[in-house]
Amino acid sequence: MTTALRMMTTIILAAHAMRAGSAPRIFVANDFGAKGDGTTLNTEPIQKAIDAAAAVKGTVTLKPGTYLTGSLFLKSGVTLDVAQGVTLIGSEQLKDYPMLPTRIAGIEMTWPAALVNVRDQHNVQITGKGTIDGDGPVWWKSYWDLRATYEPKGLRWASDYDARRPRLILIQNSSAVELGGGILLKRSGFWTVQILYSHDVHVDDVTIRNNEGGRGPSTDGIDIDSSQKVLVEHADIDVNDDALCLKAGRDADGLRVNRPTEHIVLRDSIIRSGAAALTIGSETSGGFRDIEAYDITALKGVPSGVLFKSAHTRGGFAENIRIHDLTLQGVAIPIHITMNWNPSYSYAAIPAGMTDVPDYYKVLATPVPEAQGLPHFRNVHISYVKATGAREAFNVSAYAAAPLEDFRIDHLDIEAATAGTVANAKNWKLEDNKFQTADGSQVKFADSTATDPKDVPYGDR
Repeated sequence: MTTALRMMTTIILAAHAMRAGSAPRIFVANDFGAKGDGTTLNTEPIQKAIDAAAAVKGTVTLKPGTYLTGSLFLKSGVTLDVAQGVTLIGSEQLKDYPMLPTRIAGIEMTWPAALVNVRDQHNVQITGKGTIDGDGPVWWKSYWDLRATYEPKGLRWASDYDARRPRLILIQNSSAVELGGGILLKRSGFWTVQILYSHDVHVDDVTIRNNEGGRGPSTDGIDIDSSQKVLVEHADIDVNDDALCLKAGRDADGLRVNRPTEHIVLRDSIIRSGAAALTIGSETSGGFRDIEAYDITALKGVPSGVLFKSAHTRGGFAENIRIHDLTLQGVAIPIHITMNWNPSYSYAAIPAGMTDVPDYYKVLATPVPEAQGLPHFRNVHISYVKATGAREAFNVSAYAAAPLEDFRIDHLDIEAATAGTVANAKNWKLEDNKFQTADGSQVKFADSTATDPKDVPYGDR
């Protein structure tokens, strides 16, 4: 059993132990004035129910209905039970989401609170078979409208930071948190679930749907961000960006914070739409270690299977990564690694003559020396991947000064139009793989060292 798996067992047992004992007191938010009519703003009465429950480590629930609300803040010992027939729907007014310190897209800054927040708390549960709905289309439009004006000005990189869109659920500086129980999370304005600076978090049995009423930009599914000891399982995800994603900070600010994401298990999940079955990056500055992902299925329309992405200003590392038992059906690129991802977003440059520059622009544009900026990925094992209908088996590149080191690739069974390329790799070992390519090609290695099962070098070919 890996270190990550041992820790996951500890997380689950500890959470169950904390919830053992006498039945919790139930606090019905309707008794505090909440109205499930879909139009009354219920932030205050629901928060009053949460505050009352916190005093006795109770459970907050609601009668069936649709409850319009702004940001809610869960407290230690509280369970929020979003029962079947209950929908919490987010306000369309930014004023209903207070501006608070957090980290967003890799840098620390002030940003609107999420719809449901667990901040600086311990022993919190969000459960039930109801729905939490971010009412995303209004936020998505605000982003596209802003980006249309920004791109001609050379500010594509600033769009995600200036279009302030609420996340659906934020778990920040917290521990012993459980999320799941069959809950439906939908139409998030921005990222759906962000687990930030937290540890001992268990996400189990969640459904995420962010493509209803349009395709929401940057509507990631589950982002694990500079956190430790996190287990995600039985997730069903349909989003328009990264689905299961590991992050650890961006550029100079991420290197300053320097907090890794480590001891993570992702398993038994399905990705119906999204950027990849599994993503590491592009915020890599704090690094990643002891990660295991397995028994994950991705369906046609998902561009990548395993996606590692970074940039030459990100820095950081990834080591002891284990990915296995993936089923990829119609996924274009099963193994996709780029260390120069999306340059127009990844590299911030303040346009000449711009005045009234926000402080976070200056943070984003802070130069990072090459020695600190190059990301280093090493000791990665990818195995037992079954892929059909792929465009190319591999699309892999890094930097000559920071090659992808000590990768073991085995028991891949990939059917693709072409085999693809691997560049800037060192000490790769491929064995017991099966590649069926329509053009009869084999994987081409460039500026790399790799061996086959008989220790015959692949070389440059």
